[in-house]
Amino acid sequence: MTQPDAFMAIADTNRRHLLEELRRGPKTVNELALGLPVSRPAVSQHLKVLLDTGLVSASSQGTRRIYAISNQGFLKLNIWLDQFWEE
Repeated sequence: MTQPDAFMAIADTNRRHLLEELRRGPKTVNELALGLPVSRPAVSQHLKVLLDTGLVSASSQGTRRIYAISNQGFLKLNIWLDQFWEE
């Protein structure tokens, strides 16, 4: 199975919203779901796509999963994009 494409993942408006929220700091699914007009299970599905692309990481804190931006995942995107700015 191939890894989902990060550009396809960020093409979705809801996923971009999740990334914006996570840019402000780590959050749980429930915290992230408060700002979206979709169900908590839908937020979990969007987070799975972001996890699979490496743009988001998850850690356990007791019974809760805390999601955060993965700098390494965005570094790959930045490296790819930067090649278009080099002269």
